[in-house]
Amino acid sequence: MKKKHSGAEHDDPHCPWHRRARYAVGYSLRIRLVLLFMALAVAVTVTFMGGVQKAVAVGWREAARPLLMDYVDRLAAEIGSPPSIERAQAIARRLPVTLRIDGPVVHWASHPGQPRSDWMSDKFEHESHWNGGHGSDDQGRSLLQRTTADGHTIEFGLNALSWEKRPRIAWGTLTVLLLLTALAYVYVRHLLRPLDDIRQGAQRFGEGDFGQAIPVRHAHRPDELGQLAATINTMGDDIHQMLEAKRALLLAMSHELRSPLTRARLNTELLPETPEVQAQRAALTRDLGEMAGLITDLLESERLAGRHAALHRESVDLAALAREVVDELQGRHAGAAAIVVRVQDGLPPLSLDRSRLRLLLRNLLDNSLRHSHDPAAPPPELHLRLADAMAEVEVRDHGPGVPPEHLPHLAQAFYRPDTARQRTTGGVGLGLYLCRLVAQAHGGTLQVRNAEPGLSVLVRLPVAG
Repeated sequence: MKKKHSGAEHDDPHCPWHRRARYAVGYSLRIRLVLLFMALAVAVTVTFMGGVQKAVAVGWREAARPLLMDYVDRLAAEIGSPPSIERAQAIARRLPVTLRIDGPVVHWASHPGQPRSDWMSDKFEHESHWNGGHGSDDQGRSLLQRTTADGHTIEFGLNALSWEKRPRIAWGTLTVLLLLTALAYVYVRHLLRPLDDIRQGAQRFGEGDFGQAIPVRHAHRPDELGQLAATINTMGDDIHQMLEAKRALLLAMSHELRSPLTRARLNTELLPETPEVQAQRAALTRDLGEMAGLITDLLESERLAGRHAALHRESVDLAALAREVVDELQGRHAGAAAIVVRVQDGLPPLSLDRSRLRLLLRNLLDNSLRHSHDPAAPPPELHLRLADAMAEVEVRDHGPGVPPEHLPHLAQAFYRPDTARQRTTGGVGLGLYLCRLVAQAHGGTLQVRNAEPGLSVLVRLPVAG
């Protein structure tokens, strides 16, 4: 079976950062939306700027080429022939350009420490956009080089020092981009905050808590998420009404059935005690008793399933109560193996509802006795102990157990895994359901697992101070 990973595993600080990041991206809709916006913005920007740059560059180069050549001619004329170093120095101070003069008399460079400008690199010299598409080296050099009458070559270029602020611009651009991303994340988080309310509300509805509706943002004019929240609230109200109608029906039926059952039991007791009628009388009494017990369980389950289940807490000796229930069940299940009771030493009295706890113990132990068929198997076991400020009641049998797919549903009302528990040995499916309600009414939990062999039911109850 493939192992499922929970979100808590990725919250572990020892988990590698890349796994936590991958899980966060896969789990958070906000992060994925922000990343999508960023990727879309970068793609649009790159495409737009690249297209505009390409379109403008071609037209600008064709338009600026004669102007640039004319300007270079004027600068070369200003330097003179033979070249004047003083005039060249004045031009280099006045303009962000570099000058290099080579010839039979003058060898001078305005910025000797700088590498040769990109404007005069081989890539530029061979670029067809600047030389009319012919790829001629002479035409490329003629744009930025001039030769004087006395044989000196004057080479012009851009001063790289004038571009030294470019890294600052890049860092500033990156900072602005990160700030815009953070603002986008905050805004997306604000937009999607109703999803958290919807998730929490759905969890409450799933747990049977319909008292708090999902808040609807801008209820007078809701957006799509607001409409979704309102729809789920309507669905929750409908489900609540159906559950209340079902509960009212069960209560009404149970109350109404008690009176005819009582009359039927009375009439059965009044039957003559003759040998011919004795067998039928005993069978009727047994069946009527089972029906009365079923009705009692239904009424008790509806009381415990209510939002305000009333508990009559008192100091209860858990070990003594457990032995009373064991003695009662051993008398009912004649010939069944004796239940083994193991009590932790020093178990103090606990503040519990005595009658509800008796119901829990009786159902758990009766269930274990029903499914202990093999005489050679060990008898059922009852463990009473304290662990982590919780009182634990564990009942285990050594029967056939339950298929794993049925375990999550065993404590549901009227659920019977017929493939594992036969109709002759099982009830109607209220025993474990009542146990779970008793545990929850005390603020505890009920867990069912296969003990291999057998079934183990663990009830944990908080110890009231």
